[in-house]
Amino acid sequence: MSDTFRAAVAQLASNPYDADAATESAVRAIHEAADNQARLLVFPEAFLGGYPKGASFGTPVGMRKPEGREAFRRYFEAAIDVPGPQTERLAEATAATGMFVVMGVIERAGGTLYCTALFFDGKNGLVGKHRKLMPTGAERLIWGFGDGSTMPVFNTSLGRIGAVICWENYMPMLRMHMYNEGISLYCAPTADDRDSWVPSMRHVALEGRCYVLTACQHIRRGAYPADYQCELGDDPDTVLMRGGSAIIDPLGNVLAGPDFDGECILYADIDPNQIVRGKYDFDVAGHYSRSDVFQLRVDTRPKSPVITDDLN
Repeated sequence: MSDTFRAAVAQLASNPYDADAATESAVRAIHEAADNQARLLVFPEAFLGGYPKGASFGTPVGMRKPEGREAFRRYFEAAIDVPGPQTERLAEATAATGMFVVMGVIERAGGTLYCTALFFDGKNGLVGKHRKLMPTGAERLIWGFGDGSTMPVFNTSLGRIGAVICWENYMPMLRMHMYNEGISLYCAPTADDRDSWVPSMRHVALEGRCYVLTACQHIRRGAYPADYQCELGDDPDTVLMRGGSAIIDPLGNVLAGPDFDGECILYADIDPNQIVRGKYDFDVAGHYSRSDVFQLRVDTRPKSPVITDDLN
């Protein structure tokens, strides 16, 4: 196994509706984490493009109001293209620092938005992405559904790195797929700041015998434009997300966090040997799987609405 190294989670406020400013904030955090000897850094869900907490997009059941369509247009314009200028800037930062970075973004593709986790691997730049398979609740109004083609786990010098976004972590079959892929650094960008979130992450760490790195924003209403339509009110001091980021080891021990006090970067030392120690008595995709009784079928083929047959 590789040597002990330092990992980090970025509990920072995004700059919603200004992807360039949010990108520069991320670049500063990457350099700060690198200066503190971190080799892996995980950002929250929708850090670029923004998480529209409290927005309703003017959609009562059976209706789409004009102001809701305009709110979506504005949100669409704030999203990023992948690849694009923001991903190029992040690739420069990871190349300069040698960091592996997991970045939550709102990805624009055609006329659809996706909640996506991007993976940057040092000098290799942008190496892949995971699109959220199942947006939660009203997120389904504004985000498309990912398919099985973007569920990567990357083999790196630090370990096998993948990401599961927010309430996807409550999908047992998705978790089982990630465990079967041998994930050892399980990244969980989220917008869930409830007290129940870290216990869920401790369960994932114990279940997968992996390190879990979960990052959530600490952000106030004042970070959003003044005319942002928010069901939670207009007081700029209202905390829309209160953080709760954490790093957890393969036996469920919390190594860093949860922090609810404000913006910060949390650090912990990762010992890859602890993963093997944990699997001594529990390997959910190995000796504890009972594949003679239970099996999971996973379709990783990309899905397109149009298939063109070349008959020539």
